[in-house]
Amino acid sequence: MDYTLLVMMLKDLVILPFQEIKLELKDEISKKIIKVSSKKYDNRVLILSPRNSKNNDPSIEDLPNVGVVAYIKNKIELSNGNLRVTLKGEKRVKILDYESFSSEIIDAVVTDIILPKLEEAGEKIIRKKLKEILNDYINSAPNISNSILKTVNENDDLNLLTDAITTFLPLSTSKKLDYMQQINCEKRALSLIRDIKLEIKYAKLEAKIDNNVQVRLSLEQEEYYLKEKIKEIENTLGLKDNSNEEIKNYYDKLDKLKLSDKTHNKLLTEIKKLENASINSPENSVIRSYLDWVLNLPWNNSSKETLTVKPVLNSLNKSHYGLDIVKERIEDYINVKNINPNISSPIICLVGPPGVGKTTITKSIAEALNREFYKVSVGGLNDSTELVGNRRTYLGALPGKIIQGLKKCNTNNPVILIDEVDKMVKDYKGDPASTLLDILDSTQNKQFVDNYIEEPFDLSNVFFVLTANNIENIPYTLYDRLEIIELSSYTVFEKIDIAKKYILPKIYEEFGLSKKLVMKDETLIYLINNYTKESGVRNLTRVLRTLVTKVVTSKSDSYTVSNIDLMKYLKDPIVNIENKEISESGIVNALAYTPLGGINLQIECSIYNGEEKILVTGSLGDVLKESIHVATSFIKEKNYVSNTMFYNHTIHIHLLDGATKKEGPSCGVAITTVILSKLLDIKVSEKIAFTGEISLKGNILRVGGLKEKLIAAYNAGIETVYVPEDNSVDLKDIPKQIIENVDIKLVNNFDTIYNDLFKINEEENNIA
Repeated sequence: MDYTLLVMMLKDLVILPFQEIKLELKDEISKKIIKVSSKKYDNRVLILSPRNSKNNDPSIEDLPNVGVVAYIKNKIELSNGNLRVTLKGEKRVKILDYESFSSEIIDAVVTDIILPKLEEAGEKIIRKKLKEILNDYINSAPNISNSILKTVNENDDLNLLTDAITTFLPLSTSKKLDYMQQINCEKRALSLIRDIKLEIKYAKLEAKIDNNVQVRLSLEQEEYYLKEKIKEIENTLGLKDNSNEEIKNYYDKLDKLKLSDKTHNKLLTEIKKLENASINSPENSVIRSYLDWVLNLPWNNSSKETLTVKPVLNSLNKSHYGLDIVKERIEDYINVKNINPNISSPIICLVGPPGVGKTTITKSIAEALNREFYKVSVGGLNDSTELVGNRRTYLGALPGKIIQGLKKCNTNNPVILIDEVDKMVKDYKGDPASTLLDILDSTQNKQFVDNYIEEPFDLSNVFFVLTANNIENIPYTLYDRLEIIELSSYTVFEKIDIAKKYILPKIYEEFGLSKKLVMKDETLIYLINNYTKESGVRNLTRVLRTLVTKVVTSKSDSYTVSNIDLMKYLKDPIVNIENKEISESGIVNALAYTPLGGINLQIECSIYNGEEKILVTGSLGDVLKESIHVATSFIKEKNYVSNTMFYNHTIHIHLLDGATKKEGPSCGVAITTVILSKLLDIKVSEKIAFTGEISLKGNILRVGGLKEKLIAAYNAGIETVYVPEDNSVDLKDIPKQIIENVDIKLVNNFDTIYNDLFKINEEENNIA
């Protein structure tokens, strides 16, 4: 049955069925609503709580479709003109329509809500759980009144219980509004159980914090009282001891250190200052912390370095496959060190994709040379004080990461790895690259001064090794001082050797296995090509560890692993989008270099009737977009095809893997090729790939990262690669397997590629 009620809006206040509230009304509209409802609407009024309390004049469209009918139990006109009313919520109603009673008062057409019937057993369980958790909440929060328990224990109506508990809990207005608008009492009960559990957690956490604070205060007061009492007794008896054990220990440490006179006198002054300072003085803890740092630094303590070539190389060969250029550099260092023991260590920077062994080879260098090892990560670092520390005047000041590493190693000649120098950030907080230069430069670091230590410390004995993924992102201020060693990706066959000689034996030793997997090279190749996609071997290690775990824990007695077994133990292989078969024109393979190594990337071209323009997609940077314009201009000028083919046509160039940003000057040749392939409708084999930039005159320009690109081509099964002739000097660094298995064609002008791929095919088509 439908009926009409006047609407009263309450901001930041929600009334629920069975809840009673008292209000003191000041505005004339609310007073009028109460008076009219008392006379014409049987003392009933519809209470609404707008969700957006900031809106002083909500439209009818913004009002909810569920409200609560409240009974006006009492109203009293006060002497100040206000009206005090007592309202009691009766029931939820559905609002069918809003109508304007006057310009200021709204009335609503409502109908009673038929409550859903609940399963008796389910309702009983929920009701029991609700009562139990409410009891736990009252017990866990000592400041909460337990007056609600009587209402809960005397009623078995879940609808009434949920509304009564919602009224009782300290929930937000928006939360209570959600409960008011929820018709299904079972859903309200389940939400209440979750909310009460959260309130219990908050109450317990607050009690724990209060208890900890109280205990700490008690201990501090007790400690202060005892210290003051001891101090008073010592003063009374004249027993004040200025040479206590701690001060004496500082003096002893200072005497044992071989320091410059200036540093020695500075530390002596600090000890005397501590000696005369009051035990309760804030300065006391600052000086004590400073002395603990400075006096425990390895000023004169060095590790005895191994300077015999053979044991060092044996150690490096045992732990790492390949990386010959790094090992040769360490051999050179040892040889020179034997000639001149005072020579400074080289500042090596290992550049290569993730997983090729930059960090682990540095650890192995430290072990082989019998030096301590410490790692400093500077990726994302933008605050120079992380490296050189804060002044002692700052609260919680500490030395920088370099001094912290020296103290932890307890030697002044460790191997310190500074990781990810290509990811440092320069902003208003400072320039970490410039700060790092002071740390690394052997002409400056003999007098390195940390802001916290304030005294010069000799870093010339430290063997610094830096790592980076992308050589182009190494700060220029550092690049000039570094000895760059580039570590390339591994070929499939190199990964097989690494897996058999290094990874699997290490896993067997880690698991304590005596029985080993029996796996043919063909299976390893299948695993590498279909279950890993990386330049290094980090993911290969994870996959092999998973495989060994699955095989060992299976019920099978056989440790033989075939391709079919890989599907069983490792699930589905990775889908490789880099090596899709080319079945039509307008698709070519382009080789690119990324911080993760080389990749084989397919470029697609589509040409269709429409506006004469070039459309590019695939998250391309400005350099790549310019390469596309250069390629089209070159094709038009060269007249490889009739220029009329460009009129009223849109050329769409797309690089696959569109979510990855792409930039760099090395795709011009591939872009030119893909446009010609589409214009001439001649397919380019998927076994051919390109690298190189093109000029407006068709000259093919030198590119970087050739080794990584050729490794990616080899791993992707590419048989022919067109390479700029200017890169011929780089071929000496290409692995022998790639030279033997990939046809590397050196070209200096695009005419060569056109004649190889398109001219012959055009002539054949014309003859046909």
